[in-house]
Amino acid sequence: MNPSPLSWDLIATYLAVRDTHSLSAAARHLHLSQPTVRRQIEALEAHLGVTVFTRSATGLAPAPGTDGLLALGTEMQALSDAFARRAKGAQVPDQGRVRVSCSEVFATEILPPIIATLRATHPGLIVELSVTNRTEDILQRAADIAIRLIQPQQDALVAQKVGTTMVGLYALPGLVDPAIDYATFQQHGPFIGEDRDTMIANGFRAKGLTPPANIVFRTDSQPAQLAALRAGVGAGICQDRLAKGLARLCPDLGFALDTWVIMHEDLRHAGPVRRVFDHLVAALR
Repeated sequence: MNPSPLSWDLIATYLAVRDTHSLSAAARHLHLSQPTVRRQIEALEAHLGVTVFTRSATGLAPAPGTDGLLALGTEMQALSDAFARRAKGAQVPDQGRVRVSCSEVFATEILPPIIATLRATHPGLIVELSVTNRTEDILQRAADIAIRLIQPQQDALVAQKVGTTMVGLYALPGLVDPAIDYATFQQHGPFIGEDRDTMIANGFRAKGLTPPANIVFRTDSQPAQLAALRAGVGAGICQDRLAKGLARLCPDLGFALDTWVIMHEDLRHAGPVRRVFDHLVAALR
């Protein structure tokens, strides 16, 4: 075993590979190249003098006898995250970078004017926008602030409900008879659906409804779905506040989604993060 200090980068890479079971997936998560991740795992094994991963049918698996490394590595990750949060809290309130995570629709349709107002009043703040439809874990500092359409369940989070987002079925006027009932639309109505995601389909199922069957356009991109809807490609799911110029179909069919702004409790007194958090809460309300 090498007596020199062990680099934290090697442990972070070990945790990423352990979580994803893949060098390439870990590389994407860490924003590194796959050869770099491979070299770091090899360096970790050389430093420890043991093999930490073996190949299995599902990818890379922890080598026998290394189960205890996960708990220690996770504890070190938590301490590293806490260290970073504490350092961020010492920043000047109106200066610094703040990373915000939100969906594509929020990023393209809702947040730009809000961020413009923030920048006009606090020019020293820099917003890094992580545009993703996946739920990023604030606990692991994937972002400083997240905007979500679901209430967070984890402890150690500060969450403010800023309203309820109403969602309905819409189409360009004249494309579909607005008096159509859902049973008819479900079978015959031209629908803009998802490609590989299942969020919209799951939303219908959660209301006890069968998802539309006549899907004429598929994409997992929310802005592309909205653009196709506005162009008259088909009918689709749309937030009520973004439906200007569109006709509502099946008025009894609606979805109410609570909107939350979330940050880690360690950042409640972090100057720049708190400034952006409060601005988002006020603007979205």
